[in-house]
Amino acid sequence: MANDWDSTEPRNRQQNEERAPLLPGLQDEAPPQDQARWFSPATKFVLMIGVMSFFADFTYESSRSIVGQFLRLLGSGPFAISLITGFGEFVGYGLRLVSGRSADKTGMYWPITIGGYILQMTVVPLLALATNWQVAALLVILERVGKAIRNPPRDAMLSHAAKSMGYGWAFGVHEALDQVGALFGPLCISVIMAARQDDYRFAFAVLAVPAITMLLLLIVARLLYPRPQDLEPHPELEDRKEISRTYWMYLAAAALVAAGFADFPIMAYHFQQAETVSSTLTPVFYAVAMGVSGLGSLILGRLYDRFGIGILVPLTLITACYAPLAFLGGFWPSLVGVSLWGLGMGVHESIIPAAVAPLVAQNQRAYAYGLFTGVYGIAWLVGSAIIGALYNVSIVGVVVFAVIAELAAVPLILVVRRWVMVALPTLPVSE
Repeated sequence: MANDWDSTEPRNRQQNEERAPLLPGLQDEAPPQDQARWFSPATKFVLMIGVMSFFADFTYESSRSIVGQFLRLLGSGPFAISLITGFGEFVGYGLRLVSGRSADKTGMYWPITIGGYILQMTVVPLLALATNWQVAALLVILERVGKAIRNPPRDAMLSHAAKSMGYGWAFGVHEALDQVGALFGPLCISVIMAARQDDYRFAFAVLAVPAITMLLLLIVARLLYPRPQDLEPHPELEDRKEISRTYWMYLAAAALVAAGFADFPIMAYHFQQAETVSSTLTPVFYAVAMGVSGLGSLILGRLYDRFGIGILVPLTLITACYAPLAFLGGFWPSLVGVSLWGLGMGVHESIIPAAVAPLVAQNQRAYAYGLFTGVYGIAWLVGSAIIGALYNVSIVGVVVFAVIAELAAVPLILVVRRWVMVALPTLPVSE
């Protein structure tokens, strides 16, 4: 494979200093977000997309907080639930490769994003009409398809605005707003479930309100920001054709993390089977996880811009503890485990996309995001299938598999960090 970076020596000190912002945490200057103007068009765009994501997450994360129990009520077993959610993640991540490449080739970032959001926001309320678990499973998968279509072009558009703010901070702010919706949504669903005596169909129907609100905001965002790529300061004038080996190694590490990361519905199923958490409080647990994810995104985004990709090492070690706590513990250990799981979700949704942007050229970002999350989804499917199969055999086996998969990513992250530090003096400079 070709070398990651152009080996040409820096032509002068000024050019060498201009490279530093591409790799956060490795320069002496203050992080780029410290110089960001809070009322700049780039910042307003990030906040606008964040508010959209608030209502989007309010909708689909609310449904995900109860869909495991709903599938169980309709007659689905643990292996089927794990396979459904795992396949949904596989499709939801795998199709991003197509979505991302299509966006880069056609430049139709907004149309592809809008189409994905319309599909995702439409199918969630339709779960209220599902009469058997097969129909519900199809709708669950279609919701993931909608997310697959809209995420790569949306993240590419966000990355243009993120450069002036600092990638970690911009994606962290977006994820925080995103997760606030994921916090309040399940809490509202929990109240509805308690008031309506576990009426799942009514709960799904209510989610049509935030879904419609989100689609209206999407139209406003499209009108206000027709060309988000114009928000990027000092855009690249020369396109790189190859994706670096650093990107591929980072992708391998993320795949291992995904394989050991159980989806929430299988944990919710376990809570019901083990009788550790009631059906009413399970959405509250999910809301707590989303709250931890949102708050963590802000803090972790800052840390990423300051210390770079190496921050993923301690975070991976910490979040790997979610499995023994959630699957082997009682009520309170399960709550701690779910909180660590939520912290891991914050890492997945903020630091991971923030770290991808500096590793690839501007014209490859949607494709790189799609490819990255496509492989990530395959790993999630395989891991979910293994976790679902192990669940019927040994809960301890589930925990061992999850922890080993997570910890196996740490050496790869350390390699990526070393390569990034070595590459810094010789990064190619745009003319």
